[in-house]
Order: sequence, then C-alpha cells, then structure tokens
Amino acid sequence: MSALEAGARRSTIMDTNSFRPEHAAALDAHTRELTARRQRVLGESYRLFYREPVHLVRGSGAYLWDADGRQYLDMYNNVPSIGHAHPAVVAAVHEQMSRLNIHTRYLHERILDYSDQLLATMPSELDRVMYLCTGSEANDLAIRVAREATGGRAVIVTREAYHGNTELVSAHSPSLGSGQAMDPDIILVDPPDGYRQRVDDLGSWFARAVREGIERSERRGVRVAALLMDSMFSSDGVFPATPGDLAAAVAEVRAHGGVVIADEVQPGFGRTGESFWGFGRHGLVPELVTLGKPMGNGIPISAVVAQQTVLAAFSDRVPYFNTFGGNPVSIAAAQATLRVIQEEQLMQRARIVGDQVRAALVDLSARHPLIGDVRGAGQFTGLELVVDRDTREPASAAALDVIEGLRRRRVLTSVAGPEGNVLKLRPPLAFGSEDISWLIEALDESLTDAAIGG
Repeated sequence: MSALEAGARRSTIMDTNSFRPEHAAALDAHTRELTARRQRVLGESYRLFYREPVHLVRGSGAYLWDADGRQYLDMYNNVPSIGHAHPAVVAAVHEQMSRLNIHTRYLHERILDYSDQLLATMPSELDRVMYLCTGSEANDLAIRVAREATGGRAVIVTREAYHGNTELVSAHSPSLGSGQAMDPDIILVDPPDGYRQRVDDLGSWFARAVREGIERSERRGVRVAALLMDSMFSSDGVFPATPGDLAAAVAEVRAHGGVVIADEVQPGFGRTGESFWGFGRHGLVPELVTLGKPMGNGIPISAVVAQQTVLAAFSDRVPYFNTFGGNPVSIAAAQATLRVIQEEQLMQRARIVGDQVRAALVDLSARHPLIGDVRGAGQFTGLELVVDRDTREPASAAALDVIEGLRRRRVLTSVAGPEGNVLKLRPPLAFGSEDISWLIEALDESLTDAAIGG
C-alpha cells in the first residue's frame, strides 16, 4: 500500500492538479502510450499536469504549441521568465557555447561582469554572489550559511511553503506532503493571509506568529537560524500582503539572532512590478537572497546573494565549489535575460499588465460567485475560488474543474494553497495586454461549466 493510499497528506504542489492512472482510459491511444512509457522509464515520483496531459513541442513568448499544432496561452511558467525561446537568450547561449563552456575554477570575465550587473540591482549591503545550477541548491546553501553565521539551527517557513528538493531543503518544504519528513527543528507558521485571517493589522499578526514559533523552539533549546520566505507566499496560495507587513516579523527574527533568506525564485526579476525584487516591494534588506532558473530564462543557473559579513562565517571556513554553477554559457543566458528585462522595461510592464488582469478578474467576479478573492502584484495573481463568499469555504473540486476547463480552452495554469482552490496565474513576462481577453473568456466559460458541474 502506498503512503497516499494509507492516508498520508498529498503534496499540494505535486498531486493536486496531476494526471493519475485512473485517467488513462479517457486518453487517445498515442497519449496513453506516452504516459505509460514515461512512468515505465522515469518512475512513479514524476507527475504530469492535467487529467489529459499536454504534449508540448514548441514555445514562443507567452505561447506554447502541442504536437497537433494547437496554440496555448501560458499563464503558469515563470522559469522562461522573459518568454519561451527568447531570441536574445538563444543567440547568447549559441554564441558562448560555440566558443567555450567550462567550470568556474578558471578565470573568466563574463561571470565577473554579470556579477557586477546583478549586484547593481540589489541593495548595497548585498555584495557577494555564489553560483549554482538550481534554486534548490541555492536554498540549500543559504540554510547552511545561515546556520554557520548565527549558530542557530531552526528555520522558519510558512505552512505550505516550497523551497526545493535537496534533502535539506525538502525538509523545509511542507507543501511536498507528509511523505516527506520535515526537519525536526523546523518552525512552521501560517502565512500572512489577509483574506482568511480578517485581522486589522496583518503585519503584527504575522510577527506574533513568528515570535511565538521562535519562543517554542527556544524552550526546546533550539535557537533560530533564519526566516526563509518567498515574499509572495506562492505555494501557500499567493499572498502578496501590503508593503510593510513583513517588517515586524523580520525584526523579531533578528532580535532572536536569526537572519532573513529571501527566496526570489518566483517573485524576483521584476515580476511583482513594484520592485525588481520581491523583498524590495516590502522595503526589506535580507541577509541572504536566493535566485533560480528564471534568471537564465530556463537555462540551469541559480545564485545566493549575500551580505559579506554574514557569508564570512561560512566562506572563511568552508571551501565551496559547484562544478557548473555559473559556467560561461549559463552566465551568457543570465546576462541576456537581465538585459532584456531592463531594456524592455518588463518590470514596469508587469505592473501595468498585472493591474489590468486583476481589474478584469474583479469584473468577472460580479458574474461568478465562485470567485472569492483576487489578489497579487505585477505578473503574479492568485484567484481564490470558494463555495460560499460568507463562509469562504474552499471550492477545491470546482478549482480543479476550472483548471481542466481552461486546459480544454488552451490556457495553461495550476493551483496553489493547502486546499488547492487558488488559481496561480504567473505567466512569462512576455504576456501582454493583448492576451487578457483570451484568459478572461476562457475563465468565464470554465467557471460557468464548473458552477453547473460540467
């Protein structure tokens, strides 16, 4: 009997909107053969989206095409942050690959140039950068640095957070479900959910939750090392909070000897529209910042940006080397991605287009009682579906029906939150005003179908 069959809690990010074997009978013969072959060679840990998986073969900007030539609107994938197959990134990678690709134990100017460019987007206190290949590795290293710098061990994360899949970081990613053991010293806190908490001062409420978690840990003899947070609380259900709402919690962490790790894999690189970094939207200066594959538009590259005074306790004692973290080809992709974001003013466009999307969703809510809340910042929106607006009971089943309805109308996205009832709308930054009508029409029809059980 599997863990899931035995009643273990499903992974909210892996299992909620996923293909399962019982869906296979409804598939055409070719898709059924591909799913069976995938399971046979990749194993059962892998997940596919949708009851009817999508077979994608090409992408451009905010669009994808399947094997039958059908075009889709991508409302989910932030890894190709500036758009699928962006020509600037393709050209930069091709040019560098044709000359050299080697690890970082040799001198190479490109990594130094990019580091200066990247650090220029950060507060001056953040003055060191280390390169890796994935966001998981970046968060893994950041936790190690935080523990070394503070002498503490406990890491605070929100209740449905996802920060990666190394052994260390998986143990701080509760959204992976009860099949994944949590770190025994983890401090779990509820996210700053302004929709359900109904408190007058969300910042004070969140700070109190953080303080109480730290105090519980201290009573067990375990000091805090870090607050590790994605400032959009993406996997928790997309909670942007009001700028300033996180300051009191950060102060509590520092008062107890811990540091702040800002996980910018999802909110970073201008996505929130109000600041180049999610932490900047809240006026914060973290001790450590982690970045992931969106920095290279999907090419494997990640980074830890740090304050030198915090990094020193680790770097003065532990030599660190990631064989292909920061290799010249990945750095070329990152340089091209950063240049496009800045030159094409994608952060400013994210704010404008994101506001337009949320305004259209609010209008849509007048016709659809399933919509309980619309929230977000920039090109990052959470659409929460509820059974009843007064009780705010999560409409989990309806949310999955809406996701499948959108897929049939060739709009791709997924769900977030502990009940899987929040649509997570996080398109490539190439998504523009001209794409909004496609999204809204598909949502309108899908919500109508879900409301009548279709």
